[in-house]
Amino acid sequence: MFRLSFAFAAIAVLSLINFYSYKRFLKRLDIFCKIQGVIKWLMVLMTLCEIFYFAVLRLDNLDPILYLLFSAMIGVSFMLFCVAIVYDLFHIPYAKIPHDYSRRLFIKMVFDVTMLILAFSYIAKGFINGMKAPRIKEVDVFINGLASELSIVQITDLHIGKTLGKAFMDDVVKQINTLDADIVVITGDLVDMPVGQIGDKLDSLSSIESRLGVYYVPGNHEYFYGVNAIMDHVRSLGVHVLSNRSIVINHTINLAGVMDMMGKRFDFEPPDLAKALLHVKPELPTILLAHQPKFVNEINDEKIDLILSGHTHGGQIFPFGLLVLLDQPYLSGLYQHSKQTQIFVSNGAGYWGPAVRILAPSEIIKLTLKVKKA
Repeated sequence: MFRLSFAFAAIAVLSLINFYSYKRFLKRLDIFCKIQGVIKWLMVLMTLCEIFYFAVLRLDNLDPILYLLFSAMIGVSFMLFCVAIVYDLFHIPYAKIPHDYSRRLFIKMVFDVTMLILAFSYIAKGFINGMKAPRIKEVDVFINGLASELSIVQITDLHIGKTLGKAFMDDVVKQINTLDADIVVITGDLVDMPVGQIGDKLDSLSSIESRLGVYYVPGNHEYFYGVNAIMDHVRSLGVHVLSNRSIVINHTINLAGVMDMMGKRFDFEPPDLAKALLHVKPELPTILLAHQPKFVNEINDEKIDLILSGHTHGGQIFPFGLLVLLDQPYLSGLYQHSKQTQIFVSNGAGYWGPAVRILAPSEIIKLTLKVKKA
């Protein structure tokens, strides 16, 4: 029911923004005046592709190329909409230019060409960035009470599924294995498919090189495809699943993990912080894996030094991050949530929906936990 409601809402929103982009931008471009009929039908076709995308989101036999194409339309729609808003905003002062036909015609032509170049550049850059391999980002985090320096490599939001598969997963693991990690953590949305379709796509997880183990918590997308079966599959690859539980790492830190907040909506396997912290050693710093940054609002007086999250994709397509912040308190990077607790939010290594990224590059994170001096 949740996915059906989401699909209907997404289709309604995309239809409206496509209509706005056509009426307030594309239709007003004089250089398109002779092909307005073509432009109109292209927008209709794009909307139909988006409707089909949400209608067949869970079909097993959909060709990956078609899936990639239909999802790409969502990115194009959003970026055209952003350009249309900018066009509308700048059109207001243009309308106030003193009435001189030739002058107004020249200014509008220059303005229209500039906005078209902006639109093409914005869209092209988004797809080029979306197809790039994740960058490696290194971050130092100072932790109270830490006995010795510790390195944690974090990956999140890989979304292994119809378009990102075994080759992508293998490349990510190769990058991880260059980072000399003490610990590797996976903070959710690892897959976008049921276990029966995974095959060998995740097998390289078993070859991750990490001195003190690999640890995983599920994200919201795992709930759509059978979270327990997915966790069992991940366990079979030698990965420790921290499903509302904790483990003491090398007598240095408590590493705890909670199930995703989607469990509350599904009324199935919800996060349980009390259970996750039940066996922690209070004298040691505690690192918590929680897929969604807003889980930080569930913390009261618990002693948690650092939360590692993903989910936001850093907004994925600027300025979509502004909408993400309506739901999540943090978007990307390291934040001091309270005197006791820091939170780090990764942009993620993969993408969901369109293979597009603007000002939110995909990333693999290497966190170096350092002793905080008094």
